[in-house]
Amino acid sequence: MVIKIREADKVVIFDVEGEIRRSDIPQTTLHSLVEAQLDRGRRKVLVNLRGVDFIDSFGVGQILASYTSTQNLGGKFKLCGISQKLLLIFQITMLHKVLEIHEDCDRALESFG
Repeated sequence: MVIKIREADKVVIFDVEGEIRRSDIPQTTLHSLVEAQLDRGRRKVLVNLRGVDFIDSFGVGQILASYTSTQNLGGKFKLCGISQKLLLIFQITMLHKVLEIHEDCDRALESFG
């Protein structure tokens, strides 16, 4: 898993590539990177999953923990670029009712206002 961080219109964007799975536990997790941005006062978070082709329960937990941390500080957390395969996982777990998911990342960025 590779995570690149960039900023656009005061929104921190995490471009994630590869597989988000427990067996690949990196020294730096998505949640720790999101928390670092929250600690810097950034409250608008967009996670681009366009480059992700597999996610396990560890990865789902990382996304949910990132969402929770952002929400607890009054921020906005959104996902974009999700494949149909990943969307099915979020639907099965009912997280699509909790998380704000956008197919198009440009529209997701615009939705922050």
